[in-house]
Amino acid sequence: MGNWGKQIQIPATYMRGGTSKGLFFLKDDLPTDPVIRDKVLLRVIGSPDPYGQQIDGMGGATSSTSKVVILNKSERPGCDIDYLFGQVAIEQPLVDWSGNCGNLTSAVGPFAIYRGLVEAPKNGIVTVNIWQENIGKKIIAHVPIENGTVQELGDFVLDGVTFPAAEIKLEFLDPAGADEKSTDGGGMFPTGNPLDIIHIPGIGEVEATLINAGNPAVFVEASALELRGTELQDDINRNADLLNRFELIRAHSAVIMGLEESVEYAKKRQHTPKIAFFEEATSYTTSDGKEVHRDNIDILARILSMGKLHHAMTGTGAVAIAAAASIPGTIVSKILGDVMPELRFGHPSGTLTVGAEAAKEEIGWTVKKVVMSRSARRLMEGSVLLPDFNDLTK
Repeated sequence: MGNWGKQIQIPATYMRGGTSKGLFFLKDDLPTDPVIRDKVLLRVIGSPDPYGQQIDGMGGATSSTSKVVILNKSERPGCDIDYLFGQVAIEQPLVDWSGNCGNLTSAVGPFAIYRGLVEAPKNGIVTVNIWQENIGKKIIAHVPIENGTVQELGDFVLDGVTFPAAEIKLEFLDPAGADEKSTDGGGMFPTGNPLDIIHIPGIGEVEATLINAGNPAVFVEASALELRGTELQDDINRNADLLNRFELIRAHSAVIMGLEESVEYAKKRQHTPKIAFFEEATSYTTSDGKEVHRDNIDILARILSMGKLHHAMTGTGAVAIAAAASIPGTIVSKILGDVMPELRFGHPSGTLTVGAEAAKEEIGWTVKKVVMSRSARRLMEGSVLLPDFNDLTK
């Protein structure tokens, strides 16, 4: 019988990054055994929770707020820190390590500075070279410093975040294609095509772009699912039949992309690939009542995360959208009517501007980097409490 009166403390920082938030840890503060580590992280977040609320943990019961980040000083040449991201399932006992979180990436540099992994000058911009372990890619964060510490407050407005903060510029280098851990060579387009016709049992033929940039993603036109592209969360998340159709397309695409061996397993691991839908620019009202005029955007974009419509846009989704917009023949460039090295798209909470540097080479299209701005802020510092490791492993 366990010692149920005993709890242990683990140093942690609760941070917002972009339109997400999660718990940040130093690698040395967590168990080295990955099985025990995952059990600890699940308990800290409050999963699995059959009620879907994560009441007995730090999670916020949405895909944007059920996240963990682990950092350590990097030994890789040209990199300051190694960054590992975990998407914690809410109702399953699963920490999904299959992809990155582009939003929380904006908080990685600041956290590394707070915890002494990266030195900061008195004032100016610190360039933090980040190795993203999940996807085997390098990301550069430009973090503003004021009076020897991270400048968190400012006037940069990010749609989907209520309050302004300081701007952090991110560069996702060579975001497309295979990572170092790939065994099949990978590529920006796993099928070799910017556009595919895929057959989904129960749905029929669907035109899609299967792309690997930032994270693997599946892009379809809104009209393929009889949507307008202006939908908000309730329009999608209350429609069980529509969510099931999205999941069927996503899961079958995961198998086609070589990410999973079976549709059944792809349904269990929902973090990647993401699925997004697009439509020509038109005016619409955001979730907080703002009016977005068609003249101020180039395209409409909506993305699903962990089986639900995201309230804004995932960071890695924005990376993939920028890549697809810069290459002819994709769903995105087809709707745009041309390639665009920089575009502003409309999402449920407002707009976002992203840019990509793409080039056609002998091996095909490559994206050198994708650039966008986010913001980050510490919400709480201290320790998380949880039952003793010995009780968790029984």
